[in-house]
Amino acid sequence: MREPDMQKLDALVGRLVGDVGAAMSGALVVLGDKVGLFKAMADGTPMSVEQLAAKTGIKERYVREWLSAQAAADYIVYDEKTDRFSLTAEQAIVFAEENSPAFFVGAFEMVQSMWMDEPKVTEAFRTGKGLGWHEHSTCLFRGTERFFRPGYNSHLVNEWIPALAGMDEKLKAGANVADVGCGHGASTILMAQAYPASHFTGFDYHGPSIERAKAAAKEAGVADRVTFEQGKAAEFPGRDYDMVAMFDCLHDMGDPVGAGRHVKETLAPNGTWLIVEPFAHDHLKDNLNPVGRVYYGASTMICTPASLSQEVGLGLGAQAGERKLRKVALDAGFTHFRRATETPFNMVFEVRA
Repeated sequence: MREPDMQKLDALVGRLVGDVGAAMSGALVVLGDKVGLFKAMADGTPMSVEQLAAKTGIKERYVREWLSAQAAADYIVYDEKTDRFSLTAEQAIVFAEENSPAFFVGAFEMVQSMWMDEPKVTEAFRTGKGLGWHEHSTCLFRGTERFFRPGYNSHLVNEWIPALAGMDEKLKAGANVADVGCGHGASTILMAQAYPASHFTGFDYHGPSIERAKAAAKEAGVADRVTFEQGKAAEFPGRDYDMVAMFDCLHDMGDPVGAGRHVKETLAPNGTWLIVEPFAHDHLKDNLNPVGRVYYGASTMICTPASLSQEVGLGLGAQAGERKLRKVALDAGFTHFRRATETPFNMVFEVRA
């Protein structure tokens, strides 16, 4: 065994203690969300263990331990003088307010699926085969929708669509839009709410997600202008779409170039292919940061196995970067590729023939 530098070893172990604590806290966040503990504290009123237990109907001893763990994680505030717990406004936005721009519980549900499906991914590593999206645990589908929805709520209508040349005006006047890889339909429904004169069709190959999207459209009151159908990215029906959108899903596809060719065939003259992808630089060294850590982790356990499970199996991964994405679009026959805008978590591209 090589002789370690003890200071560096101590520093590494210290970081690992923090990482283990974060992993454990993630499970407690999911638990607290499921049983309503965060939402019961959303208004910020300091509560005793007994009060929170009575409000949620959960056994007091469990509530005390959960609150203590969350306070140790600095996810909840503890007041020693009153022996009460509360959520700050910021903590409530992150943990209790589902439609806030910073709601984060969905991310922990995605992590939950990664732990649950680790044996399947391990087998894929050994065999070289992929693992389809549909083969993952159900919490992944729900977590993905809840993780990405806050970003869509904040940016899609207010920034991303207006960044596309002429698209905001087209949608206001009445356009025909396909949302490919729509999942539970969060992006589709949001666009339908913002542009009542347009019609939106969401496509996803995963049947249970389509059924959930249909129910969500009814709940949102937009079922009259939204249609959801099961369909693959390279085969979805329809023609003369003014816009075909793909939100955070192109990198999951086995044959993104083939999907792009199909998009080109289905677009109307002067139509736009909107591609939204996880933010990434073109070189690995530039992605070695907290955001890259999250995306590379998800890509290893979810995105890359999904692509490798399909025909072609290009395996772009969630940190493909603009250069690789541009090549996909050009290889699919498009000539115009422009980064329209970006956030710390997403890149938004305008693609045209």
